[in-house]
Amino acid sequence: MTQPGNQKVPGSSRITDHFSERALQDHGSGWSALWDTKDNVLWDRGKPSPALIDLIEQRKDLFQPLTANGRRKKVLVPGCGQGYDVVMLALHGFDVYGLDISKTGISAAQGYAYNELQKPQEYNFGEQKSGPTAQGSTTFIKGDFFKSDWEQTALEGGEVQFDIIYDYTFLCALHPDMRQQWSKRMSELLRSDGYLVCLEFPLYKDPTLPGPPWGLQGVHWDLLARGGDGIANIHIAPEITHEDQLMGQFKRVLHTKPARTYESGIGTDMLSIYARK
Repeated sequence: MTQPGNQKVPGSSRITDHFSERALQDHGSGWSALWDTKDNVLWDRGKPSPALIDLIEQRKDLFQPLTANGRRKKVLVPGCGQGYDVVMLALHGFDVYGLDISKTGISAAQGYAYNELQKPQEYNFGEQKSGPTAQGSTTFIKGDFFKSDWEQTALEGGEVQFDIIYDYTFLCALHPDMRQQWSKRMSELLRSDGYLVCLEFPLYKDPTLPGPPWGLQGVHWDLLARGGDGIANIHIAPEITHEDQLMGQFKRVLHTKPARTYESGIGTDMLSIYARK
């Protein structure tokens, strides 16, 4: 029989426990500490996102790697971890910037990219089987997403904005009090004609339970389209019929259940694309 003093908080995990007593301003160093103790295995998926691969390959109307004038598009992957998605996107022709707060994580991603770009594994592709002849580049940056000191590394033609930003487990790793900052920062970093791609996870977890990872059911719409705080009104159904009248900085272009995704999100993950208004 479990003793009362040993009961686990519902929804807790080793990651949740790691952050339970940390002040919000210390969360960044908390993630770095997990990398330094090799506990990144707790969230490492071991390969790029199948859902993102299929989206890039199947929706070429939205995701061509080159602009009409031949400029190679820039992609940002905040909280890039081991760099799986960064490398996969580069293999599909994009110039990709992986951002992470951990020096150890960035070093691991650089090592992975060096090997993978020379001899790509099959898991980087879906039905397409291979990427364009000209690969894009990978750049890994140690930095805090919410600060601007890392932006100089991604500066091009006097601007730092990106054509595509991809979020998988970055938002769910952030304390709910930081959600509005996340939304504001996304609007600052995304080009006016760019796309914010979100693989929404975890949607099966009760948003009131402790994290990380924090449950995100209803959070993306509330933050991006409705302009909410990502907490109070996430239970309200999306106002799809009058989205243009909402206060958010974004409009949703696509919302679909991916045919393929990581095992942990099968049946619940949703893939969304948002554009700036």
